[in-house]
Amino acid sequence: MTTEPARIWIVDDDRSVRFVLAAALGDAGYDVSGFESAQAALEALAQRPAPDLPAPDLIFTDVRMPGDDGLTLLEKLKARLPELPVVVMSAHTDIASTAGAFRGGAHEFLSKPFDLDDAVALAGRALGQQAAAGDEAPAPAPAGTAAGTLVGDTPAMRELFRAIGRLAQAPLNVLVTGETGTGKELVARALHRESPRARMPFVAMNTAAVPAELLESELFGHEAGAFTGARQRHVGRFEQADGGTLFLDEIGDMPLALQTRLLRVLAEGEFFRVGGRELIRVDVRVVAATHQDLARLVAEGRFRADLLHRLDVVRLRLPPLRERRADVPRLAAVFLAAAAKRFDAPPKRFDRAAAARLLEHDWPGNVRELENLCWRLAALAPGESIGVAELEDALDVPREPAAGHRDDDWEAPLRRWARARLEAGGDELHASAREAFDRVLLEAALEHTGGRRAEAAARLGLGRNTLTRKLGARERRR
Repeated sequence: MTTEPARIWIVDDDRSVRFVLAAALGDAGYDVSGFESAQAALEALAQRPAPDLPAPDLIFTDVRMPGDDGLTLLEKLKARLPELPVVVMSAHTDIASTAGAFRGGAHEFLSKPFDLDDAVALAGRALGQQAAAGDEAPAPAPAGTAAGTLVGDTPAMRELFRAIGRLAQAPLNVLVTGETGTGKELVARALHRESPRARMPFVAMNTAAVPAELLESELFGHEAGAFTGARQRHVGRFEQADGGTLFLDEIGDMPLALQTRLLRVLAEGEFFRVGGRELIRVDVRVVAATHQDLARLVAEGRFRADLLHRLDVVRLRLPPLRERRADVPRLAAVFLAAAAKRFDAPPKRFDRAAAARLLEHDWPGNVRELENLCWRLAALAPGESIGVAELEDALDVPREPAAGHRDDDWEAPLRRWARARLEAGGDELHASAREAFDRVLLEAALEHTGGRRAEAAARLGLGRNTLTRKLGARERRR
């Protein structure tokens, strides 16, 4: 008996997307139908099921379309066929879109442009999981507030947005890692805002900013008379966040004694205030963040391994700005526009040369450094167009090597160069890097030896013939 191929529908107003995706899925053996609007797909669905018009097994839908958008279509599909897997596609990958898709019951979120092989593989997984799951499907979560302040369109940020959209609905603790200034609190706020806890409090606390002797009271509260100066009862951050989300920044700086108390709260959901006898019970989702290597702190005995396991149920890594340089222009425009609104003035912009210089900067302070720079220039730059000279004056570039810098640390700039080229779509990286590597070594060795080739070859560990051949190749390229 021949098995009927799975039926896949593609709903997208872009004819080219429908064509190439249908061709790829068709080549994979699926029965594919295309629709240019949500209305057309819903009208076709209204005629089903019938012996000659079976219902689809999987739907791919775009978000932004004339008439009903993809999220509205998703809602209507789930109301009629809750078990039907739906893959939401969009060229606008942000937290609001991804969270809305997963909140509405989407099986997956696919960012445009996408690799056709990835889309075909996703279809296989979706159809396989549907067969394994039978008729049971989770009920869609209620809608919540939208929009976030995280900005980015690079692959790393798109992946982060998808993860936030999916995790926002799960009652799991999350550990956010990333360098200082990358925006870890923004991730925590987005997780809260898109979650079922959105109407309850979001409470943030930087554990490194509170003196160790006050940290316990700040977290768990205290009773009147618990210690000198405690004249009245104080409600701690856990009680303030009851029903909502507590964001604990720089968790790696928390003293070991407090780590023990925190572990009990995470495990049991209960604690005593300092000096209190009443057992306090809370329902709090904890999102912790750190720029430190917690595994290393565990190995050094400075962080509890069991607490790390409690916090690190799901880990989200926020990439440094130097790993997503393509986001710099968009971030800069957002910050300059925000400054202009605050100053009630026309927004300033970077000219072409200044914009190129922004992409060359390493941003050791990450997004926070870029934001501060834009606000500084919005206030101080005399014209509406910001040039390279004004940018250089405002950039906080150290004149001396930073602490820990080594002249022989050439791998870091090579890594930055490779990432920048890859993000820009470059190829043949190995050949061009190898050519530059040979050229720099040869020139440095010849300069050091005063042009004496035999000595330069010996210092480089090369035979003289090899050195001569490389020099000849270099001359021919010139």
